[in-house]
Amino acid sequence: MAGMFVVFVDADSCFRFRLTAPDGTVMAVSKAFEGKAAAVAGIAAVREYAGMGLITDLSATARPAPPPAAHDASPAQVHEIRRIPADVHPRARAIQGAAAGSRWAGGT
Repeated sequence: MAGMFVVFVDADSCFRFRLTAPDGTVMAVSKAFEGKAAAVAGIAAVREYAGMGLITDLSATARPAPPPAAHDASPAQVHEIRRIPADVHPRARAIQGAAAGSRWAGGT
């Protein structure tokens, strides 16, 4: 069984819709629409775009650590500067050297 779109009127007398899973779990709630026709058009747009929608992950791979409390950090820790090594990609220099070297011009 597929999910279901439910059109309803919210506390501000605006039309909204929610997408529910087959088990009744609310998966998404729409923005407020001025009229029922606009809400139905919103449902049509979701149906059209959801199947082809790409996923953009803006979250971090792990849960971020909480920032340290102000009294826990020493001034040296607060103003620490991370130095980036000069040779970030060791193989890049070798590859660039090989590409810049003598080139085969054809012939014998």
